[in-house]
Amino acid sequence: MSASPASRKANGDGVVLYDTTLRDGMQGFGMQLSIEQKLRIARRVDLLGIPYIEAGWPGANPRDTGVFEALQLRPLKHSRLAAFGATCRANSDARDDPVLTATLEAGTPVVTLVGKTSRWQVETVLRTTALENLRMVADSIEASAGEGREVVFDAEHFFDGHAADPEYSLKVLETARRAGAEWIVLCDTNGGRLPEEIARATAMVRELVGDCVGIHCHNDTGTATAASLAAVRAGARMVQGTLNGTGERCGNADLLIVAANLQLKMGMDVLTPEQLGDLVSVSQLFDSLLNRPPDPQRPYLGSAAFLHKAGLHAQGVSRDSRAYQHIEPEVVGNRMRTVVSDQSGRSNIAAKLKDLGLDQLDRDAGQAVVEQLKRLEVAGWAFEDADASFELLVARSLPEDVPPFELCETLVVAHEQLGDAPETVTGVQASVKVRVTGVLVHTAAEGTGPVEALDGAIRRALVPHFPFLSEVSLVDYRVRVIDGDRGTAATVRVGIDSSDGDRTWTTVGCSSNILRASAMALVDSYEWATRHAAAPNQLSTSA
Repeated sequence: MSASPASRKANGDGVVLYDTTLRDGMQGFGMQLSIEQKLRIARRVDLLGIPYIEAGWPGANPRDTGVFEALQLRPLKHSRLAAFGATCRANSDARDDPVLTATLEAGTPVVTLVGKTSRWQVETVLRTTALENLRMVADSIEASAGEGREVVFDAEHFFDGHAADPEYSLKVLETARRAGAEWIVLCDTNGGRLPEEIARATAMVRELVGDCVGIHCHNDTGTATAASLAAVRAGARMVQGTLNGTGERCGNADLLIVAANLQLKMGMDVLTPEQLGDLVSVSQLFDSLLNRPPDPQRPYLGSAAFLHKAGLHAQGVSRDSRAYQHIEPEVVGNRMRTVVSDQSGRSNIAAKLKDLGLDQLDRDAGQAVVEQLKRLEVAGWAFEDADASFELLVARSLPEDVPPFELCETLVVAHEQLGDAPETVTGVQASVKVRVTGVLVHTAAEGTGPVEALDGAIRRALVPHFPFLSEVSLVDYRVRVIDGDRGTAATVRVGIDSSDGDRTWTTVGCSSNILRASAMALVDSYEWATRHAAAPNQLSTSA
């Protein structure tokens, strides 16, 4: 059989990546994307240089069918597009099977067919014979290869099947290979096998069918990425996975982390240096489309992956980043961060100021900030992810600092009009007094909720003096209860993300009064924007 360009690349020591986010990844909890969003992901992964993209199961649902129709009209530029399907039904001809027909009609250069390799699964789930399953595999692959498609055979439940009946599971693989499959992908479908088990079985299959072996691991034991790398060590030349490890139950191997490890730890050039430096942005885009917060501790890619909190660590990386980092974060598109907390020392403060592009404080001023931080964090504050509020804390500690404005007083009144109707009429009014350039400004606003009303009143007072604040919007608002055992008297911490279209910054407020905490975070947001408008490249410490 003729080998595809991607297949030829996999000969010898080469390894190719296969993205199944749009099919297997979408089987995860809460996964829901539109056709347009799926196409955006496909084109972004194509730009990343992943050799194979599996875009779904044609005919399974209107979204997947729509994706393939769109990709026929405007094909991918770099990746080989794969359509997913299954071997034909028992006791039926593959050429008359509607599922296989829909897969072929998608018109993709690659067809990926899943088939059983566990005798127990064949007899219990498919309710057919072991011999008939071999015919189903052979017939389906021959029909697909006969249409000129590169066939990937996903050997479902291979590792479980091999453990129970190795002779039969290997016979299925040999059958698939003889029928024309160019790739034999070993699937740990239930995700229950550990890396050493994966490696042993993969090495055996490599001896049997050659260098066309791939690996597809689920993460039910938390070792999908490690198992995928172990399979590569044992001879696998294709790794299937999903963006950010999404997938059914506990997810799949994280393809982006696999790529980083293959390139940086195992010396295999699966991406160019430029593509490797794009991993963080791809990961963040995917989370953004799913409308979920990124995992800050995601290896290589999370915002905390190269974050240093303890004073000893911050001091070490300030002298040499290798002290507490295994790679330079810029290689994968990340960056080193230093956070400040009750564990901070002067070295953290100095590193944080340098990270933010601010002048370093002298020894006494730095120690004063450290002590202030510790007092605030005992009271429930946290500045780890609130850089803007931390900057303001530093600025306000300087004796020459003059704030651009001051919130002096707030009043929030909520009212409900109750009646026999199931719906109630509600409204909230807020009034504030703000001192701006020595003048006390009194404004009011209404909102559907107290925070919206408070925000409206503050903005109404500030925008006439600082017109650029009209471009600032609040993009996220979150509340965390600090000491829940105190019930409704608990201390709460409010975090606010704000944006002016070009930049995004985070502020924090803390109080047993949720409106006071919200007002603190709101004021910090607008003050940060005001100071940076006055001095864009550094924190302004004067009005």
